[in-house]
Amino acid sequence: KVTENAKNSLASLKRENPRLEPTLAIIQAHNDQLTQEANKNFAKEIGLRVVHICLPEGSTKDEVVSEILRLNEDPNVQGLALDLPESLYSSKVLNTVKPEKDVDGLSSVNLGRLVRGDVYDCLVPPTVCAVMELLEDIGGKKVLLVGARGAEGAALQSVLRREGAAILSCHWKAPQLQSELQDADAVVFGSTRPDDVPLSWVRPGATVINCARGLMSEKHNYGQQNNPAAEKTVGSLAVAMRMQNMVKNMERWIQSQQYRKWNLHCLKLQPLSPVPSDIEISRAQSPKAVDVLAKEIGLLTDEIEIYGQTKAKVRLSLLERLKDQPDGKYVLVAGITPTPLGEGKSTVTVGLVQALTAHLNINSFACLRQPSQGPTFGVKGGAAGGGYAQVIPMEEFNLHLTGDIHAITAANNLLAAAIDARILHENTQSDKSLYNRLVPVVNGVRGFSAIQLARLRKLGINKTDPETLTEEEISRFVRLDIDPSTITWQRVVDTNDRFLRKITVGQANTEKGFVRQAQFDIAVASEIMAILALTTSLQDMKERLGKMVVANNQKGEPVTAEDLGVTGALAVLMKDAIKPTLMQTLEGTPVFVHAGPFANIAHGNSSVLADKIALKLVGQKGFVVTEAGFGADIGMEKFFNIKCRASGLVPSVVVLVATVRALKMHGGGPNVTAGAPLKKEYTEENLQLVADGCCNLQKQIQITQLFGVPVVVALNVFKTDSPAEVDLVCKIAKESGAFDAVPCNHWSAGGRGAVKLAQAVEKAANQKNSFKYLYSLELPIVEKIRIIAQKVYGAQDIELSPVAQSQVDRYSRQGFGNLPICMAKTHLSLSHQPERKGVPTGFILPISDVRASIGAGFIYPLVGTMSTMPGLPTRPCFYDIDLDPITEQVKGLF
Repeated sequence: KVTENAKNSLASLKRENPRLEPTLAIIQAHNDQLTQEANKNFAKEIGLRVVHICLPEGSTKDEVVSEILRLNEDPNVQGLALDLPESLYSSKVLNTVKPEKDVDGLSSVNLGRLVRGDVYDCLVPPTVCAVMELLEDIGGKKVLLVGARGAEGAALQSVLRREGAAILSCHWKAPQLQSELQDADAVVFGSTRPDDVPLSWVRPGATVINCARGLMSEKHNYGQQNNPAAEKTVGSLAVAMRMQNMVKNMERWIQSQQYRKWNLHCLKLQPLSPVPSDIEISRAQSPKAVDVLAKEIGLLTDEIEIYGQTKAKVRLSLLERLKDQPDGKYVLVAGITPTPLGEGKSTVTVGLVQALTAHLNINSFACLRQPSQGPTFGVKGGAAGGGYAQVIPMEEFNLHLTGDIHAITAANNLLAAAIDARILHENTQSDKSLYNRLVPVVNGVRGFSAIQLARLRKLGINKTDPETLTEEEISRFVRLDIDPSTITWQRVVDTNDRFLRKITVGQANTEKGFVRQAQFDIAVASEIMAILALTTSLQDMKERLGKMVVANNQKGEPVTAEDLGVTGALAVLMKDAIKPTLMQTLEGTPVFVHAGPFANIAHGNSSVLADKIALKLVGQKGFVVTEAGFGADIGMEKFFNIKCRASGLVPSVVVLVATVRALKMHGGGPNVTAGAPLKKEYTEENLQLVADGCCNLQKQIQITQLFGVPVVVALNVFKTDSPAEVDLVCKIAKESGAFDAVPCNHWSAGGRGAVKLAQAVEKAANQKNSFKYLYSLELPIVEKIRIIAQKVYGAQDIELSPVAQSQVDRYSRQGFGNLPICMAKTHLSLSHQPERKGVPTGFILPISDVRASIGAGFIYPLVGTMSTMPGLPTRPCFYDIDLDPITEQVKGLF
């Protein structure tokens, strides 16, 4: 009956979860073949997979604990049971088993729940289940427990008491044992009955059950004429009950894999006035341990990899676990054309999620880019938000984090090294010599690697034996014939180093005269960073890395990373970087920090994977708020046309960030320069400047409406803004088509200062959404560029240089014409001229060059001159950054 019920229950679970493969691991430290066979047979009958870990007899507790710890972390094992000698059943051993895998129910956590009566949240030990199955109607009867010690004894007493039995307990040497046996209605032996305790001591007619380990027969009738008592053993029944527990555990495991409402403990804020520095605010708040945060938002223990106390990588397996969970609402934070100081998109993003989660009790996630070391030590500072709306600890956020940018740097430069080395070796070796080195004889065997076989297939050579290639096939295989003048792949470093903008490589004598001009880009401008942000899986990332075009050969054909044989190595370097990093805001709400692509050369958005995972975790009624780089004309346009195409996700709302300061600049105010004090026009009320500058805000609202998404304007309020100026901006925004326009004070008040914005976003997300892309991918490259220039920037037309036109022709000929467009343009104006503020019109947009990121999946035209390596100013941020050698605290970050 027990096995039949368990079999039916498991079959039902498998019908609902076809890929379910429940596995029970049993650690055995004695030579008990009978018990092992019983476990295997019952498991097979029910449909479970059992793995026996047979430790040698005489194993120590530490050796058992070591094996338990290994199985605890094995995601393919859902249940763990112990078959050990009595001497090894200590609290140390039993409590090492994770409670969620404790099929035998003997850990203190499970026993505590059992004793408290939490019967739906615990498993009754199999031996106890078997005893209760063998006892009949024990309510009001006297049950004597003899030799029942430890966890099983405690569990047995608790269950019997709950069933209404009167319980007595004694040990084998107790002087009153015979009289107690004569008085009991039922007797349970918790350990082997000594020979000097005859069964005749038991009262005639009493039920006798033996729970001693290792007894597999069902009944021992000792045949005393004056005592018809029969001693039943739990043996096989206990094994069957263990399997039944495993099935129950699977039911609970499946439930734990499903989405659950968050049980989030938010951190309290006590804002000060005047507002302290960002780093002082960050340091004054004590963040939750990241494993606590992970558990609060529904992550499982084996889905996070902890880095220190406050950050953790999240494994992509989560997407498979929650694949049937509906997504939450998807919110993009963009901005008007900014001043060089930035208008606070990151701050708004963080303030909004703090308001949603900590103040409106709505699950929400912020998804941000990882900041580059370049701006952090250069002129812009960090990117953790600011004031009372930031990610903490902000120094960890802004410095290294979990090393993703370093991994990208390593992968990028490995590929750069491979290109130059390949050219050198091809220039200095014959076909035969190259072939012998590329396909060497190892231990007497010569074979192609997997990536070399892929290259052969690409060449149309369907051979797998290196000895069968013809001379012509060998030549085609070994020679990439890279044209050095067409190399587009540059080395990278995550530092603003203007003197690396143009370099010469190959000047050492060992390079045999192979000298060429090259350059360094900043690491976040690497195509590998753009790939990291757009990839949807490890397999997808590998394919994208392999497709990266690094140059053309002498015939004008593209040469890829796959041709160079480096794809697998790049994937290995990126295997951890692909996992988003979990952090938290000042109010203890979750944040994903992942990827940080350059907002000019790349698309300037955080990763698709972070967004996808967050959308599953927040649940159907939750919100994921992500941010696009620079103004809406750049970051938002690329978010919709590139990132949404890659992810398949549909945005719900756009939050458009504006400041009175930036609007005054667009209305004709004086230049705003980083590091210089603001002119009085920006610190005193001037309604006319604000009204004139709102043309830029109106244009950005119109751009958003091109995509059919509701827009909410978030006016990031500064202390110098007058109430009249704030009211004027909100009035014009709503008249210009914004769903709502809300002043925000999150910088000085935290999430409480963005509650009205959060309420407006929640309402806007319920509006009709008619999202659409701006252009069809089937259009010619030039036409797609023209649509962006005219409809988004407001240009009269475009003008391609001869170089740009030849590149367009080449990419079209090579089959790359159907990719989306990623414009590289100044962020300081809607036009290509940074000094033209407001809404420029009538201009011709010059396209100086057109390049391709085939792995990332876009064509990027260069508008005017764009630098991919920023430089340091006269007084960089690093003048203020310092380390206290005693406390090891970082100072001066902002």
